[in-house]
Formats: sequence, C-alpha cells, structure tokens
Amino acid sequence: MSKTIPAAELRVLVTGLLLANGSLTTEAAIVAHNLVLANLSGHDSHGVGMLPRYVDAVLEGGLRPNSSVRTVLDTGTLLTLDGQHGYGQVIGEQAMALGMQRAKTHGSCIMTLSGAHHLGRIGHFSEMAVAQSLVAIHFVNVLSRPIVAPWGGGDGRFGTNPCCIGIPLKGQPPFILDFATSRVAQGKMRVAHNEGHAVAPGLLIDENGKPTTDPGVVVVPQSNGLFGALVAFGEHKGYGMAVACELLGGALSGGGTWHQQADGRAAVLNSMLTILIDPARLGTQVSFEREATAFVQWLRQSPVASGFDELQIAGDPERRARSQREVQGIIIDQTTWDAIVQAGAKVGFKI
Repeated sequence: MSKTIPAAELRVLVTGLLLANGSLTTEAAIVAHNLVLANLSGHDSHGVGMLPRYVDAVLEGGLRPNSSVRTVLDTGTLLTLDGQHGYGQVIGEQAMALGMQRAKTHGSCIMTLSGAHHLGRIGHFSEMAVAQSLVAIHFVNVLSRPIVAPWGGGDGRFGTNPCCIGIPLKGQPPFILDFATSRVAQGKMRVAHNEGHAVAPGLLIDENGKPTTDPGVVVVPQSNGLFGALVAFGEHKGYGMAVACELLGGALSGGGTWHQQADGRAAVLNSMLTILIDPARLGTQVSFEREATAFVQWLRQSPVASGFDELQIAGDPERRARSQREVQGIIIDQTTWDAIVQAGAKVGFKI
C-alpha cells in the first residue's frame, strides 16, 4: 500500500508537523519546501521520510530548531561558519547566501560549514549557486552511525559523504552532479526496506561482512545487534573520494571526523567545504560559455546505446522527475507514512 499526495498538500502537512516540533513559521516553510523538493526531484531518500528522525533528533536535543548560521571567520574570500546544530536546510541556505555574496564581490569564496544538522540534498545548494551564474563544489562528511565500509574492509567506518559539483551552462539547464560516495544513498536503502523489496547485488555487505541484497542490514539491527554496511562506489576510487570528503568536509572545516562507536542518537550532523567561483571575474567567461556549450552538445549527439532511452547529463533526471511528480503527485510507501503519522503524534500533531 502507498499514498499519492500532491506536492502542495504535502508541504502544508510537513510545515504543520515542523511547527508542532518547535520551528517558527519561516523555518518550517523552508524545511518543508526543501524536503518536498527532494521528493519531487526523485530523491525520496532525502525527502519527507526524514521527518521521523528529525522529530526524534529535536526531542533528544541533537537538532536545535530556530538556530542560525554563525560566522566564525570572514576574510572576504574565506568564510568559516558554524551551523550550531540547526536544520541543515535552513543553515545551508544561509551559508550559501553568505558565500555567494563573497564570490560575487571577490570572484571566489572558499567556505567551511561545521556542525549543521542533516543538510539534505546537496544539489539544492549547487542549484542556488548556478542560478547566480557561479560554479560550486561541495565536499560533505556525515557524523552519524558509520554505514559505509572502506575498500577492503568488513564493516561501516564512515558515512555516505556526498560530493556535489554545479556548473552553469549558458542557454541550457545546468550541470548538477550530486552523489553519495557509497554506491547508493543510505536513505534509498531505508525506502527499499520500507517497501519490502531486495536491492541489486553489489551494494551491501551484511553484519558479517558478506555480500547481501537485503536493505534491512543497514536499517535495523541484525540478530547479533550489529548492522551491515554500504559499499563505496568505484571500488578504491570511490573509497578514496569518501575519505577526501571526510578530511575536507569534516577535518578541515573543524566539524570533526568519525572515529568512534555509534551512540544510537537520531541526530545527523554534516560539515561541508564549499568552493564558489564566478567565471565572469576569472576572465574566462566567454570561452567557458562557448566550450561548455559545445562539449555538452557534442555529448548529446552520441548515438543512444542499447538499453537506454536517451543520453543524459547530471541534473537531467531530477528535472524530469520534478515535471512528472508536480503533475502526478508524490508516492509515499505505507511504512514511511505510518512513521510520519507516529512522529506527528509524538509532538501532538494529528495527521
């Protein structure tokens, strides 16, 4: 069983639950918009299914509603920011606003953000940047239960540690490359587990370090109380990228890296290194626009391979999903819906 809910209706529902959970009106609206946008974009893993965990994180004290980003250092082209455990959807937008302003003024900005609660879909922040004709590069680490195994390892040692790159393309939709450094996002395993189906081989190892197709191994404790783990994409290459995200997003930002046993708390903390570049100030704007356009056109002229409907670039699937789901509505599986209803009950909000 599942429910199909129009995006506008879902935003109203999520806003109401967040208000009941302690958020003020503006914060509730921003977080609700961001979560529903993730669903619309086809990334249900980062959408409204996160609400139950957010409610628990607030009740535990690890997520602090109505917090704002705090500037620790500002040299113009360098920003050091503290997320103060606030909603990442809000903190992230505040941080990007500061960073984009500096990039427009100085031509570039290197920004670190530490200790934000779950930032959600990082592609949203790149979309903010390319809308201002800026290039954006993000390296993010995750402080929560370690759920990704190192290449050659048999248990989880770090998070899904996303990397994202946004590049504006003149006269056409932007390039938005947004990916977890695990072969699949943890939230997608939660969705698969809730929907009751197995996943493709090669994504997971169980609590004993053996390959499995059961997404439940990274969602609920197994018979021995342990969890399985996700596998890094690209073998040693993806593993290397994940470590880079941990060192740049976590260590360099001051937000910290993961090197302890999981404590079972609901909070998910992210830290992020962001690099913003204004091509107009770099002096290569004309050639950048010409060459980027020519290359993307060259890519799209490739014959479509067997088994594919068309050739796409990063960002195309999300744009397509939005156009479809805005019309057709957002599908929420029954297990996720029940968890949202229960989360609302915890804070006195009836769904």
